[in-house]
This record gives sequence, C-alpha cells and structure tokens, in this order.
Amino acid sequence: MTHSMYTTKEAAQFLGVSKAFLERDRWAGARIPFIKVGSRAVRYRLSDLNAFIEKQFRRSTSYEVTS
Repeated sequence: MTHSMYTTKEAAQFLGVSKAFLERDRWAGARIPFIKVGSRAVRYRLSDLNAFIEKQFRRSTSYEVTS
C-alpha cells in the first residue's frame, strides 16, 4: 500500500496556507491528521489533506456544518 506523504511546507502549498497555519493546527489539537516520523519529522498524507478540504465545504457564509 502506497501513501503520498507531504512535508509541512509541501502540505501548506497544497492547501494554500502558511506553514505556520499547520504548525498552529498541530499545537492546537490537529484538525488535520499528521504523522510523526522519528522525533522531529512531520508528514501529512494526501488522503488526510483531501479529507480536510472536503470538510471545509460550505454552501454560504451563514451555513455551518455540524458533525
């Protein structure tokens, strides 16, 4: 089984956000799942990045999705 893995920088570019956004997300509870490789390296799976994008879908600015 092969998973596409992205560094924080690559994941940020894919999502169109800053590296700081992903770093804060990890610190604050990780809405976007990540994988810790060794003691320092962080990787994101493409499937998790795509799932995060799908969860952000809104029909209007007043529409709130509840889980």
